[in-house]
Order: sequence, then structure tokens, then C-alpha cells
Amino acid sequence: MSDNNEQFYSRLPVNRIALSDLLTEDHLFYNVPGNWHVIITDIKSSTSAIRNGLHETVNLIATGSIVAVLNISYKVNISVPFFFGGDGATFIVPPSVVDTAMRALQLYRKNMRRDYDLELRAGTVPVKAIYALGHELKITKFSSSGNFAIPIILGDGLNYAEKVIKGEDYQLGELEAPDHELDLTGMMCRWDKVKPPENNFEVVTLLAIAAEGARQSTAYKKVISAIDEIYGMPQKRQPISVAKLKLKSTYTAIMQEMRMKSGNVKMFKLIQDWFTALLGFIYFRTQNGKNYLSRLVEMSDTLVVDGKINTVITGTAQQRLLLQEALNALEEVGEIRYALYVSNESVMSCYVRDLKDDHIHFVDGAEGGYTKAAGVLKLKMKKV
Repeated sequence: MSDNNEQFYSRLPVNRIALSDLLTEDHLFYNVPGNWHVIITDIKSSTSAIRNGLHETVNLIATGSIVAVLNISYKVNISVPFFFGGDGATFIVPPSVVDTAMRALQLYRKNMRRDYDLELRAGTVPVKAIYALGHELKITKFSSSGNFAIPIILGDGLNYAEKVIKGEDYQLGELEAPDHELDLTGMMCRWDKVKPPENNFEVVTLLAIAAEGARQSTAYKKVISAIDEIYGMPQKRQPISVAKLKLKSTYTAIMQEMRMKSGNVKMFKLIQDWFTALLGFIYFRTQNGKNYLSRLVEMSDTLVVDGKINTVITGTAQQRLLLQEALNALEEVGEIRYALYVSNESVMSCYVRDLKDDHIHFVDGAEGGYTKAAGVLKLKMKKV
């Protein structure tokens, strides 16, 4: 592939077939260009931060890292694949974006350390280095409804990059980090915890990874098929619903958002943002506001396939027990390892470039669902 491949991801066709079918259609996946780079952000000791009640802050810091990188790529008209992980994020970016993104993330790290005493790791691994060691990184685009498409990754390339960046001996060279590099415009945390659409429903945060020696595409097809069979299509298991959305209007919530964006709280801006939040209550009763809310549900990021399956779904306890039964069977025959966390709410942070069509909403199970499930999965993997 030529060096001039900055629009590689933008040009990928969107697949609208069932995800369980897409996963085994090898010809619909493409190798990520070797001159691109993987960037990973991750909050160190996120488990203890969540234990101390900071799960919403952890989610918001992860969202901020996504907003920082997406605003940079947006300015140069480049679309990049990204993956939200509850306590961090992963991006695959072309060479023209990598240095600017890493500078911005270095400044963001300093701000988060100063303001929240939390250590955000940020590192990068060239894709060619991933390939040189025999790891795979294949990508496609998938949409289950409307215009919202997500990247789907097969291969262990991102898993390898994560191990490198989280390794004790990983050293990130200090880059110059001027203030103007950090742009968190569009980051919002205005929604309160979201109850499931039905009163007898629970929220399940699930992580599944192919076991060593198992064929990843086949294993994941079985996992997605089991979810489809037990919970129904994506719209049926969507944990976010318009009826259960509630805006936060407290000074505290708006102060936290401002602090994250600018590192300090300016009283005039605080009053202005609080007033805007109050106007939100009125806006969401208008036709445009109602359109935004229905799009919000469609554009909620509840499924991530980044070489493993990460998803937040809702349904009854009975459905979850059936799912566990199906996943246990796959685990027993050595196809997957999995972990899930059950809560009674979701949390949502947002990136809103415009209220009409350019917004995306990052969903996690309450109480740090992804991080708690990841902790259980880590223990399982150690026992293998």
C-alpha cells in the first residue's frame, strides 16, 4: 500500500450484514497500513480509583483522550478508527496525525495528574513493528442501523500493542506539549446515570477474548450469535433509551466538565454553561431536540470489537443466565475466555461536534463495568 493512505479508513466500505456473518468473511477485512500507528491511553490503577467512587471521572478522562485525538484528526479532515474501553481508549492513526496527537495527550496527562491525581498512560506502537513480530491487524467497518458505523478489528495486534505500552519498561519520550495543542471542544458529561429501558432489566458489561489456539473469527461469531439469539437484535438490547435519559443540571457536574477541558473553573463560563444546561431541558422538548435524542440512542457506542469483544447490553436476569450458560460452554471447550459485570444502570459521556448529526456517546456499565469485568478476565487469563 502506498505511503499516501491517509484516507484509508474513510474509504473502507460499510458492511450492513449481520455482525455474526461479517466476522467470518475474511475478504471483507483489510490489513491496516504498515505506516500507521496504534495509540493507546489507559488510566493506571483504574480499579482502585473506581473502588474509591471515581468511576464517572475515570470514564470522563477516557472520553477526553478520545475527544483530544478526534479533534486533531477532524481539523486535517482525516477519519481514524477509535475504541472506547471505559478506563482508556485505542486509536489507529496515519503518520501525519501521530505526533500532534501524542503531544496533545502528553499535555492532557499532565492536566489529569495535576487535577485528579490520576496517571493516564499514553503510548504509541508503529503498525509495522506489530507486523514484524507476526501479529495481525485486520479492519472493516460495520453498521447495524442508520449512518452510525464502527470499526471491527480482528487479529491480536492491538492486544500486543497494549502489552507493550502497559509494560513496566515502556518509555514514552517527552514531546513538546504547547497549550494550543489540546482541544477538548465537544466533550460533554451532561447525562445522569441511565436506568435500563424496562424496570425488570439489568445492565451487563461483557468482555470476551478468543482463547489461545482458537480461531478468533469463529469464536466471536459464536459469541455474537449467542447474544443475538438470547437478547435479540442490537436495538432490543440497547441499554440507552430516550425515556430514561435525565440531564444533570448541577454546578458540580458542569464544573467537572469545565475543569477537564481547561484545568480551571471560570465563574462567568460556569454560569453560562449552567444556563445552557437549563436551556437543554427546553431544547429537548422541541422537534430538533427530539430528533437529537433518537439519534443519540442510535449513536451510542455499546459495542467495541478491537481484537476482543466489549459490549454493554440490557435484558432480564434470566437472559443473562442463558448467556452465561452459552459462554461457559464455549469456555469449557477452549474457544474463549470471558467475564461480565452486572449493574442496574449505564453511564454515558459524549462527544458532540454538532447537535444534528455529528455526535457519539460512550457507554459503560455503572460502577466501572468495563474495568470490573477486565479485572475478572485478567485473573482468568492468569490461571490458564
